[in-house]
Amino acid sequence: MLAPERRTRADIVVAGVIAATLVVAAFVIWARADATGTDSVTAATPAATITAATELPTSLQEKWHAADSSSRRALTSGNVVVTGDSGTVSGRDPVTGNQLWWYRRDMPLCAVESQYGTVIATFRDQRGCSQSVMLEADTGQRRVARTSYMDDEIRVSGDGTYLLALGPQRLEVWRSDLVRTLEYGYVDAPVNPNTQPRKGCELRSAASSSSRLAVLERCPGDATNRLTVLNPAPKESTAPEEHGSRVLTSPGAESGAVRVIAVSDNKIAVYYPPTEPTATEPGLPARLIVHDGTGNELATYPLPGEWDNRATVTRLGSAIYAFTGTSLIALSANTLEPAWTVPGALGTPALMAGRLLVPVATGLAAVDSGNGSTVAQIPVQRTDYQGDTISTAVLGETVFERRGGQLYALD
Repeated sequence: MLAPERRTRADIVVAGVIAATLVVAAFVIWARADATGTDSVTAATPAATITAATELPTSLQEKWHAADSSSRRALTSGNVVVTGDSGTVSGRDPVTGNQLWWYRRDMPLCAVESQYGTVIATFRDQRGCSQSVMLEADTGQRRVARTSYMDDEIRVSGDGTYLLALGPQRLEVWRSDLVRTLEYGYVDAPVNPNTQPRKGCELRSAASSSSRLAVLERCPGDATNRLTVLNPAPKESTAPEEHGSRVLTSPGAESGAVRVIAVSDNKIAVYYPPTEPTATEPGLPARLIVHDGTGNELATYPLPGEWDNRATVTRLGSAIYAFTGTSLIALSANTLEPAWTVPGALGTPALMAGRLLVPVATGLAAVDSGNGSTVAQIPVQRTDYQGDTISTAVLGETVFERRGGQLYALD
């Protein structure tokens, strides 16, 4: 029988240090784990089914409001209305405003968007707005999540097929399960070097459709803005496939106000601000220039006035509406040509009972979406309205207005 090994005091001390180190390491891993700073409360039962309104209301009053600082527009998904504020995304009962579910992280909330009957929330960590999660709209149940390097500020938008996450240096396109189909711009740690067509460009605006992604960028060495048209889902997500890329040459193309407005399957609409007259050239009004699917100019349409920094675009089905800061312009789904204008609009519209509800100073104008004529006026008394852009949404018989970092329910 072997004698037991001799155990010294130093052995005991070393063993204690190792054990303490393992405990500390385990605590650090636990403290930094994503789940540690997450509070997810799902609905006990799915949200009740909401029936679409068949008639327009004759008047509307504010019933409830909630903080909604992280969304860019009034959001509904499934049978809930969605708010985002202070790191928390909430699915609410549209009538009462009660939280049916919520998802909270101990991180800043970069963006909230809805698509595919889900809610997509993106949070900021040390890698930028890099952590995204997709939640079931009616229950708040987590479906999928993704992480990747992103800019510190991004805008997330959906085109009905893809989600576009756009920052000033980098963008990504995601499909319905948040799998990345394209990365473009700055790459933190490229797997395959030299796959990006240009380096050091500032991505100024972008919009997508099921077959085209249009990016307006300003690149080193270019005299003006560049319009690049990409495949939103190339064979390799790390290797962009260009349909075309060209430096813009129309007057005003160097302006920081130029932006991509809308993209269809084979056309791209780009906004140009007015230009001042020179000794050799007359000044030009604001214009909408339509390009083909490779970036070539097709047509130019003068606009009634300059768009301000509140300008925003919304899609309702195949219809595209641009709020200029002072009016609402409908664009033809086929040609992207301006079709009609509602002057005096305060923001973007929503559909209710077959009419387009457009926010105006006195409340909501019910507009014929075919020709832009106003068929009814619905009065609304707005609490604490400071001239912010109003984003409108409808769920059942409840109308929602997002303005000033708050979501207001009108019933």
